[in-house]
Amino acid sequence: MPSTPIYEVRLATLNDAQAVADIHASASQAAYKGLVAGDQLGSLSAIKRLSLWREAIEYGDPQVIVALDGGMVVGFAGFDRSRDKGTPATTGEIWAIYASPTQWGRGVGLALWDGAREGLLEEGCINVTVWIPLRNERALRFFELAGFKRELNTAKTVAMGSIKVEEIRLRRPLA
Repeated sequence: MPSTPIYEVRLATLNDAQAVADIHASASQAAYKGLVAGDQLGSLSAIKRLSLWREAIEYGDPQVIVALDGGMVVGFAGFDRSRDKGTPATTGEIWAIYASPTQWGRGVGLALWDGAREGLLEEGCINVTVWIPLRNERALRFFELAGFKRELNTAKTVAMGSIKVEEIRLRRPLA
């Protein structure tokens, strides 16, 4: 039986911004292949994401953590208080969890989820939400296995660059 890799998870630094942007782009393109038109996949580029992640890492909004395998960034998560109007200050939100597609199914997402959960608990959060595209079965399955439940009355359409996708919010207690 193959052993499961153990990932180091730490706060991202500005030196990680390019790797975070690259993983965000490659994982998005892989996840949405077949779900959105091929020409729209090109709008999910690292160049467009680099300044977003550089700023998030610099200012901690959201907090960004990375998972390392042998010193190489193989995934990242962004999390903070919920951005949804009307939610209590004790509700956190996973803004993003992405692993390099070559690492899918190897435990990177779980390591990042554990790190984000610890960070949210330290911030005083007792619940957490995440918005997931309805057609992203891999992500929905991951979060449901992690104990999240779909909130069926929350579906909405959002723009991701030039792409419009339907998302649904999932929620779970942190403890």
